[in-house]
Amino acid sequence: MTQNQLFLVFVVLAGLMLSGCGSSPINQYYVLNAHSFSPSSGNTPSVGVGPIETPEYLSRENMVLRSAKNALEVSADSLWAEPLDSGIQRVLVLNLAGELKTQNVESFPWHPKRAPDYGVKVSVLSMDANTQAATLTAEWLVYRPSDSKPVNRRISQLQLPLSSDTPAAEQVAEAYSELLFQLSEIISAAIEADLNKRTPSTGA
Repeated sequence: MTQNQLFLVFVVLAGLMLSGCGSSPINQYYVLNAHSFSPSSGNTPSVGVGPIETPEYLSRENMVLRSAKNALEVSADSLWAEPLDSGIQRVLVLNLAGELKTQNVESFPWHPKRAPDYGVKVSVLSMDANTQAATLTAEWLVYRPSDSKPVNRRISQLQLPLSSDTPAAEQVAEAYSELLFQLSEIISAAIEADLNKRTPSTGA
């Protein structure tokens, strides 16, 4: 094979490689966002959030959508920028700090000698999106780490309609963020109810 022929083969192979690279989808990364709150200067109550449990089918980098009742679609190029359980924990910490107007909120694990007033455990049973809605079903527990006494335990089922025929990844990430905010409101209400029970009345 002559030098000109070798050069021609090289040019053809390089073109094929560039063509293949050009057709590959570009990965898009998404995060869950906390609700926006005014800055708080309070330090009570102190709250610890975690651990957070998620189903195995969600424990992956790729975004998972529900295409049918028992069928899932794993996106090839829509990815979470952090592990989903870490993102959920981060958002709950920020949301609860805003809802309870306290800066004294931390992630599990915490120092055993500096346990918070309240601990919050969350087990996500399902978090799905299809062409009609995004849904979140979570079992949560509020307890007192000092004596492990439970304050409240519930399973919350939340749903948010989606506006388009095709659940775009950005819309799904926004919907999940809103559902986590709604869950934060429910959990913070349980903490506030216990605080009100434990605070002596100052009435005449």
